[in-house]
Amino acid sequence: MAVLGVIMAVPALISFYVLWVISMLLRPVFVISVGLLLWNFPSTVLKFKQVVNTAAYMFLTNDKKYKKLPDPNMDDFKVKHERKTIIFVRHGESCWNDTFNAGERSKLDFLKGFLPGLLLASLTEIYLALTGRVDSWFYDSPLSEYGVSQITRLAEFLKRPPTTPEEKKYIDILNGTSSTSSVLISSNLRRAISTICIGFRSRLTSSPSSKIIIHPSLQEISRNPDTLSITPPQTLVEPSWIEKRLYPNVVHSLQNQCDMTFHTGNKPLTSNGGLRMSEFCDFAFTLNEDVLICGGHSLWFRSYFRQYLPSSSKHVAKVKKMVNGGCVKFEVLRAVKGGKGVYVIDEESIRVVYGGF
Repeated sequence: MAVLGVIMAVPALISFYVLWVISMLLRPVFVISVGLLLWNFPSTVLKFKQVVNTAAYMFLTNDKKYKKLPDPNMDDFKVKHERKTIIFVRHGESCWNDTFNAGERSKLDFLKGFLPGLLLASLTEIYLALTGRVDSWFYDSPLSEYGVSQITRLAEFLKRPPTTPEEKKYIDILNGTSSTSSVLISSNLRRAISTICIGFRSRLTSSPSSKIIIHPSLQEISRNPDTLSITPPQTLVEPSWIEKRLYPNVVHSLQNQCDMTFHTGNKPLTSNGGLRMSEFCDFAFTLNEDVLICGGHSLWFRSYFRQYLPSSSKHVAKVKKMVNGGCVKFEVLRAVKGGKGVYVIDEESIRVVYGGF
């Protein structure tokens, strides 16, 4: 029995020894980590705020809860109406997308890479926190490496000779070489802003005085942390660690060509997608330019088509998301009823310029 007791005790002793060794090895790691967090105290506080904001929006926001607007009376548009051309540009794949969405990968490839990808994302987040970066993989998620390549392809498309007169018309507008006036606008989330900076690099370089209007009404509709803005009100956007390495030219545009006048910070808890879409419509018709080129997000864009296309419309834009880097043009009409703007999308005006749905 004594021999049996010794034999049974051996695994326990080995386990205890292994745990003791691990604890001895991790102790300096723990001490160094705490030291770095204290050394980079402002960044540590920011990370804590991000965690608190994430929890608040996950459980308290009603961002997706808003009513579908009733179809407007089209007779109101026959009396008098204004018309504005809008081109939606969906951002490239984000780090959040890379971790949690299959994207262009097969489901099998996504499942095989999910745990390694999640580990990489978590380790990167820890590294960014310990080194005091105003950055995040998850919060206001930036363009991934693949996302940068997607938007680089959009930029290359805009440099190629057009294949049809209609394509030439819209490429000239996107490039800012048309007689039709246009303006660049973006959501206040980093991946959308970087998409405009990279995709329209030639336009921004050839016209250094050009500005990208950053407008919070375009902020994505969701409760996830990747849809929360990391950039304080009226503050310039910090480039991500990926952009600094892969596309350093984006830094110049972020620091010199972003108009942060309208950026009031992160969306309030009391906000919702319906309110922001209405705000965007009102803002669009305050601008003098004929065409608005808007960098933004798939759920926001699809929600906008659902909100302002007639209920009878069966257009694919109400069902499918735009592809990463895709550009879709359409026209929205505005009439005034009871002193307020009433809006509807002209379904016949919808055109895929690049990518599509």
